[in-house]
Amino acid sequence: MKISALCPLDGRYGGRLGALRSVMSEAAFTASRVRVECTWLEILSDLKLPHFKPLTPKERQLLADVCTLSDADLEIIRALEFDGYQHIPATRHDVKAVEYFLRLKLKNTSLQDRLQWLHFALTSEDVNSASYAVLLADGLEKALLPALVALQKDLAKLARKEARSVLLARTHGQPAVPTTFGKEIRVFAYRLSRQLEALKKQTLTFKFAGAVGNFNAHLAAFPTVNWPRAARQMAVQLNRGRKIKLALSPVSTQVDNRDSYAELFDNIRRADVILLDFCRDMWQYISAGLVHQKTALGEVGSSTMPQKVNPIDFENAEGNLQLADALLELFSRKLPVSRLQRDLSDSTVLRNMAVAFGYALVAYQSVMKGLTKISFDRAAARAELKNHPEVLAEAAQTILRAAGYPRAYEQLRDFTRGRALTTALWKEFIEGLPVDGATRTKLRALQPETYTGRAREIAEEKYD
Repeated sequence: MKISALCPLDGRYGGRLGALRSVMSEAAFTASRVRVECTWLEILSDLKLPHFKPLTPKERQLLADVCTLSDADLEIIRALEFDGYQHIPATRHDVKAVEYFLRLKLKNTSLQDRLQWLHFALTSEDVNSASYAVLLADGLEKALLPALVALQKDLAKLARKEARSVLLARTHGQPAVPTTFGKEIRVFAYRLSRQLEALKKQTLTFKFAGAVGNFNAHLAAFPTVNWPRAARQMAVQLNRGRKIKLALSPVSTQVDNRDSYAELFDNIRRADVILLDFCRDMWQYISAGLVHQKTALGEVGSSTMPQKVNPIDFENAEGNLQLADALLELFSRKLPVSRLQRDLSDSTVLRNMAVAFGYALVAYQSVMKGLTKISFDRAAARAELKNHPEVLAEAAQTILRAAGYPRAYEQLRDFTRGRALTTALWKEFIEGLPVDGATRTKLRALQPETYTGRAREIAEEKYD
């Protein structure tokens, strides 16, 4: 843990984000830019342009090797942007620094005579757009989705385990009717499964059509080339081995429309809101003594109250989900908007997309950790349910109405509201009703522990 880090993602949580850092860090973004530039060189070679000697298989391998950047390579690119390197002054431009790096790297190779084709007809936003799409796709596919899938499975497993564990449901915070703990957990597992299905189908777009999206420079140099088809080849190349697909935007300004970004961010936010809801419910169950947490030797809950076992994992997840969602909501509002054909107010915002993913991933990990430490107190839940026989009022008035009994709802309302009901009082009420024998038998059979409808079946059924 870097104690000097400004951001908790690089400090306190730094050791938990390896999967994300490998695909969404500044180094990963730089590597994506290098890959895009090299891929474009290969695409140009396939067009059989005049004065462009086609790449040999060995040269294609050379480009593939260049895309694997060492720490020294990354330092050179940084120096080219900020400090200057060898005879090249500081570019103060991140994409141009990548181009100059490739010129240096490929100098004195068989590609020496084709270096002028690097970054041919491109604007920096072409490179950035494709690279950011790669980062988002990789961050989703290799970090967020695996964590969310594992979390959803944990919730479904808990739902099945506690499918028969009765629980007093509360609506408006007040005793309502019986349910089971497993069924209430299944609600979250099901909701999350829907968002996962949508996330798996996400397609991220990028633009690759020059300064303002018209292929102006491309056509000026080679008017007979089908440049849109060539640009689509970038998506084909970048999609190899990828589950989350990239697609070329056929119509754009200098920047991609980024509607697909907003769709992704909103999808993640929906999943996060579901988990936020879950964390708050777990907090309530723990507070009510219905869910207990395992203790760890030496762990401190409070610096002054030794007995405390705080729901820290669910609280931590709640805070980090809110941080992630605040950023994701900003991205959804900001990134699809650009003044006329281009403005740079998005640049620094784009650099923080990994931050939102990072807070989301930390939150998912906290929820999963919290789930490993909890146990549902079935005895306490059953005892609470028995102390509220009034929860049978719904069943009783429905049975009475079905039997043709007049003003059933009103009579149950007047009997149950505003009083502490006991089992003895409930039985006395049932026996005093002027109903037929079959109806009285149904009413006598009512028990809070068995009045759970299809809760068990819902908890056990598969919806994902």
